[in-house]
Amino acid sequence: MTENGSGVAKSASFLDVRSVEDAAGTPPLKRSKLNTVVNLLEARTAVQEHENEVAEVVIVCEPEQASLMMGGLHPRGSLFERPVNIDTAKQQHGEFRKVLREHGVRVLTVREILAYQVDTNMSARVDLEELAFGALTYEMAPGHELVALAEADRHYLSDAYKREVISHMSTTQLIDTVMTNPTVSLLPSYRDTGLTASYRFEPLSNLVYTRDQQITTCKGTVMGRLRSAQRQREVYVMRFCFNKLGMAVAGEIRDPGFLEGGDFFPMGPDLAMAGIGLRSNLAACKQLMDEDLLGTRRFAVVRDDFDQHQDRMHLDCVFSVLSDTCCIMLADIMGEDSPTRRLVDEYTRDPETGKYKLTREGIEFSAFISGEGYHIIPISNEHQLQYACNVLNLGDSRIISVHAQSARQIVRDPHFTGDVQASSTRCACGCP
Repeated sequence: MTENGSGVAKSASFLDVRSVEDAAGTPPLKRSKLNTVVNLLEARTAVQEHENEVAEVVIVCEPEQASLMMGGLHPRGSLFERPVNIDTAKQQHGEFRKVLREHGVRVLTVREILAYQVDTNMSARVDLEELAFGALTYEMAPGHELVALAEADRHYLSDAYKREVISHMSTTQLIDTVMTNPTVSLLPSYRDTGLTASYRFEPLSNLVYTRDQQITTCKGTVMGRLRSAQRQREVYVMRFCFNKLGMAVAGEIRDPGFLEGGDFFPMGPDLAMAGIGLRSNLAACKQLMDEDLLGTRRFAVVRDDFDQHQDRMHLDCVFSVLSDTCCIMLADIMGEDSPTRRLVDEYTRDPETGKYKLTREGIEFSAFISGEGYHIIPISNEHQLQYACNVLNLGDSRIISVHAQSARQIVRDPHFTGDVQASSTRCACGCP
């Protein structure tokens, strides 16, 4: 790691950005509607037709000291499975990024994107200030009214004062504000200081799971809507990052829809697939179809009607694509007699009207996948609970797994011809 003039640590991943800058020229300094700093995809739209496509750029969120620390104070209430050791998490995530780069992937972190050019480009500085402004709240403490304050002290709850405070923050302070979403509650001190402050925070402790805030379809990036209230602001932060990098967003899911990236799989130019159940819902799937955000002729909605268990909350908890013709699936959900089976409703796009309509309904999931030409490698319930299904496909059947036994099972299967790298660290980031 090296330090820039502001003291903000910058890892080797911004070498990936600069390699694009060198090829494309100096990033524009003039303020634009999207405030493009650098186009990582060299003027190409970010689209994905298939889960097995080669990953070029991956955006991850390194475990943040402040936000992860706060989430770690009560792991269960922060959607964590177990207590967190921040130093261990940061070390493991660093190894994960190293593995991605060794596979030729450009890796960027959210903090680096937020900080990029803030100290040299006023447009970048002002945009980050606006993001921090939306994350910071001043309020009177419960039970107190603004009129209880002296006239001179009321200024210190105003937007004008908040902007003044933010304008003096360092880049690190601005990003920490974005990551922790602080609320400052003020009450009269009845002393010469005028005010007494107390604080509460709503940290973005789950932003490390950067698969969930969006999906990438044949039409481009679609911002999701996360089911958990404490996660919903993550979408704004990720959209800010895409805008800053010049990566156009094709659309977004609105209320009453919920869509999380762990439920979505691009299966080729003809088929996209989304799971619904605990996290994503049918309303979001209908928005994807009605607003033509998929770009595929068919759309398979995989219903979790009978299980709906936190251990299998997303489709990628029970299924993953290994190649164009091979996949893994939790054995317990397979078959018409399984009490936890998934059922598929298939929608087909009418070429004349452009509208999707239901053409097949209630197909057992493993039968549907087999019918699409995939060989299924079954994963045991014991191994699924150790995240055997949560593999990361970097494209061209280059798989990263966090479970050694299932990795062996995959490579021993004659239908799989790719490579698997087994790691002892569970992936805490999004897929490409």
